[in-house]
Amino acid sequence: MGNPSKAPAAAWRHPVWSTARKSCVGTALGSGKIWFTTGRGIVTEVFYPRIDIPQIRDLGFIVADDQGFWQELKALPEPRLEMEDPLVPLPIIHHHHDRFDFTLKICADPERDVLLLDFHLEGDAALRPYLLCSARLGEDAENNCAWVGDWEGRPVLWAEQGPFGLALTCRNADGYPALERCTVGEVGASDLWQDFHQNGRMQWAYQEAGPGEVALAGRLPRQGTLALGLGTSKEAAATNAWSSLAEGFQSRAADYSAGWNAWHQRHPTHHCVSKLPAAAKALYARSTNILKVHEDRTFPGAMVASLSVPWGESSDSRGGYHLVWSRDLVESAGALLALGAATEARHVLTYLISTQQADGHWLQNQWLGGKPFWQGVQLDETGFPVLLASALREAQMLENVAVTDMITRALHFIVHEGPVTGQDRWEEDGGVNLFTLAVAIAALVEGAGFLGGKAGDCALMLADYWNARLEEWTFAHDTDLARRFQVAGHYVRIIPEDILVQDGAQKEWVLIKNRAHDPHLSAGEQVANDFLQLVRYGLRSADDPHVTASVKVMDGLLRTDTPCGPVWHRYNGDGYGEHADGSPFDGTGIGRGWPLLVGERGHYALAAGEDAVPYINAMAAMTGNSGLLPEQIWESDAIPEKGLFPGHPSGSAMPLVWAHGEFIKLCHSAAQGRPVDRPAQTWKRYQGKVPKIDYRIWRLRQRPRQLPAGQELRLLLRAPFTVHWGSNGWQAIQDTESEDWGLGHVATLPVQKLRVGDSVQFTILWRDSGDWQGEDFHIDIVGGGA
Repeated sequence: MGNPSKAPAAAWRHPVWSTARKSCVGTALGSGKIWFTTGRGIVTEVFYPRIDIPQIRDLGFIVADDQGFWQELKALPEPRLEMEDPLVPLPIIHHHHDRFDFTLKICADPERDVLLLDFHLEGDAALRPYLLCSARLGEDAENNCAWVGDWEGRPVLWAEQGPFGLALTCRNADGYPALERCTVGEVGASDLWQDFHQNGRMQWAYQEAGPGEVALAGRLPRQGTLALGLGTSKEAAATNAWSSLAEGFQSRAADYSAGWNAWHQRHPTHHCVSKLPAAAKALYARSTNILKVHEDRTFPGAMVASLSVPWGESSDSRGGYHLVWSRDLVESAGALLALGAATEARHVLTYLISTQQADGHWLQNQWLGGKPFWQGVQLDETGFPVLLASALREAQMLENVAVTDMITRALHFIVHEGPVTGQDRWEEDGGVNLFTLAVAIAALVEGAGFLGGKAGDCALMLADYWNARLEEWTFAHDTDLARRFQVAGHYVRIIPEDILVQDGAQKEWVLIKNRAHDPHLSAGEQVANDFLQLVRYGLRSADDPHVTASVKVMDGLLRTDTPCGPVWHRYNGDGYGEHADGSPFDGTGIGRGWPLLVGERGHYALAAGEDAVPYINAMAAMTGNSGLLPEQIWESDAIPEKGLFPGHPSGSAMPLVWAHGEFIKLCHSAAQGRPVDRPAQTWKRYQGKVPKIDYRIWRLRQRPRQLPAGQELRLLLRAPFTVHWGSNGWQAIQDTESEDWGLGHVATLPVQKLRVGDSVQFTILWRDSGDWQGEDFHIDIVGGGA
């Protein structure tokens, strides 16, 4: 008959996460290593001992009597959330039902790996609260085991998996142990929710469960404090839990608040928000907290993109957004710099230095310790750490951080892989993308100042070349979109690599990636807002005709007006978002508006001499009920039963740290009258103007087939080489040796005297190996307008 104390196992498992729409995220600024999130009025994922390892799915409550009435709190309408101090992420959650009110206060112990939950049930005296916790130790939903136990005469709920242990215990208002009628089970089969669903009251009392996705439950007093302890064993977790309970919630909350207030005193609210509306001021304060909360303490400087899993209640992703992207990390570090949080920004840089790959690039994303998650290569993620090093030096905050080796390797990678990226910043298509290219050009310019010599010359030569040729590569003329919006042309979202190999001779190409609609949208008909980075970084002026025409197309195609203000989409045909009926993204969907892009559009408005405050106000209005910025908002007709309302958060990640960083930067930029993250040396070099160059660069990956008369031809390759070359059908043959320019090897062919109609022929001998390239190459001399 088996073990009657063992909970029945689930016959079928599809573990998912909690809601991505968080109402609060928090951590104590002490030695404790606990991060918590809340959503739908309960505790959702709790992370320990690092910010990338969730240990539970959620911890919620049922309120019930013994007559068959029961109510799960997270199924009630959105509760009221308040913070006694807006600078301290110490949430108080108020649930209301006709028969009761339930108040929940949440605090992480600053000194221990314990989360404390102070609760109070008021109303019908026949009602009692019950806790139910879904353990997910080590982010593992398959191998957790759980027990009802006793710790030194105190009832405790235990779970273990691998190196992690969990303990749940409770004390009442008088300080006595108060966990009653405990049970454990497997989610979906023998957990407390199933017990109430099937029996209308708590009847099961299983003593052990698992291995599997286990749930822990027990009856609580009407008022008390619950402790969730985490540790290297269940016993260690229980010891810390009771130590924390012995001090009491109020004591721990006071120390928690003191830690946060001390941090804010070191980084006082900037004067840039003094004239902003109240909602924007409140969001600024919350945004500073969001940045600090998302920083790890085992790996200082590591910040995850969000303490959430997009559309978590339908997702079984092991990574979610609790991973490190170097792009998000540096974008957030720019906001830290604006706040004056120099120590945190330097920690970001040293963390990035430690996780740089041998060839100079950074992983698409990674666990905090440096282990890869996804495997793509995004060129902007190699440029951003260089920009951070330069920004720190410009602000005289770099101190003694050794950056030369990092910058050398990063620029070497950019030189030989760019201007093509394996993926754009949205982690989809590869090719030449203007956001990515703006970052790469700026990294070359900023990095050149660290390297100097021939390496610096090489970086500047390539930066100028790419900058001068942006429009040749990425500006589409006389497209259907251009005619529709009555402009000469527009920047396109991305140009595939083989167009670049042909030196831009072809401007139409089929892109297939995550399309919600026409899967055969050509490159020339796809528009994004990525080109705005050219203005933000000083590569083009706000009134450049190419830019203004593209803004007209972008605003006409990608802007949606909502009750909260205008919002922009990533690009036309985007498929990353809910379906039309509001069902979650499942690999396909319809791209929604991004508050982050409102901030980017606001930065362009500022550069164009317009007021940025309307964009600040729009971002502030697009937050959730608790004031957090989401990844995306809903911009279609309301679907109340799914919590989707125009202008307000969708089911995507919330908070998105990058969006909060963008908001902070927009506030500072508006006060200073320029983008605060504009790379200083890049602006000094270009000031929005196209550089004048008298050369073309030939590489194996980008092969110009035409050379304007009067220009030099420069070959840039990885290794030492000799160019065996002649003109007009291999006449006047000669050899030119390459020189080591630090980041590559360069040979300059003096062909300026050749006339229109002449031609150059050449092949390459690799000096290290003595091997010929095995190809002959041909370039025609053409008029200067080519």
